[in-house]
Amino acid sequence: MLAVDDERPALDELCYLLDGQDSIERVHAARDATTALRVLRAHSIDAVFLDINMPGLDGLELAGIFTEFAAPPAVVFVTAHDDRAVAAFDLGAVDYLLKPIRVARLTESVQRIVAQRSRPAQEPTRATENTESIPVELGGMTTIVPRSSIGWVEAEGDYTRLHSAKGSHIVRIPISSLETRWADAGFVRVHRSYLVSLPLVTGIRSQGTGYVVVVRANGSSPEAQLPVSRRHVKELKDRLIRDPMQKWSGR
Repeated sequence: MLAVDDERPALDELCYLLDGQDSIERVHAARDATTALRVLRAHSIDAVFLDINMPGLDGLELAGIFTEFAAPPAVVFVTAHDDRAVAAFDLGAVDYLLKPIRVARLTESVQRIVAQRSRPAQEPTRATENTESIPVELGGMTTIVPRSSIGWVEAEGDYTRLHSAKGSHIVRIPISSLETRWADAGFVRVHRSYLVSLPLVTGIRSQGTGYVVVVRANGSSPEAQLPVSRRHVKELKDRLIRDPMQKWSGR
C-alpha cells in the first residue's frame, strides 16, 4: 500500500490509519509524484491512497499515469475537496474519501480493494465500473450511485441534483461539467436546468405551447415530465429516432 500526500501531518495520519487495517501488511509513504513513482517501480503496490492537490503533478495527473501501467494499482483519492469526484471516478478510482478521514470509511475503501483483487479476471474492471458511478453524501456516509440509475440531472446554482432510482442527491458539480463528461453515456441537455438520460426517456409530447420529455429513474415510478426548451426539441427527437433502442412518442 502507498500513501501520497504533500502535507506531512496529513500523510502521517493516513499512514497511521492504514497501518491499523488488518488486511494491510505494509504502508509506504511519498510526499510528491516523483517519489510515488519511484516507490511503485521498486515495490509491488496493490493500491495508492492519493491526495489530489499537490505541487507539481497533482493527484489526478498522477493517477492518469497509473492507467498506462501494465498492472495499475487501485486508486483511492483522499482530499478535502468534494468537487473533483467526477474527474476522479473517470480515472477509475475505487473510492473517494473526504478529509478528515473516518476510520469506518477508510475500512470500507480497503474492503473494496480487497474485493476487487479477489474478482475473477472476466468480471468488469475497475475502470468499467467506476466511470459509471458517482459518490454522494447521504446521512453522513458516502454512497456510490450508479450513473445508469440516474434518470435526469437538475441544476441548482453551482450544484446539481441527481435523480436516481434510490432518490435524489445533491453534488457540488455544475450541470455544465456533467453535460460534457456524461455526453458519451447518453445524457443530453433538454433545458438550461435539465439533463436527461436517453436510455431512460420513455416519451416526448406537446404540452400547451411547448414540449415535455417523459423520463424515469431506473426501476422507479412515477415518471417525471420535464420541460424541453424550444431550441432542444428537434435535437432531442432526432437523437431518439436515431437510436433504435429508444422507445418514445411525440405529437
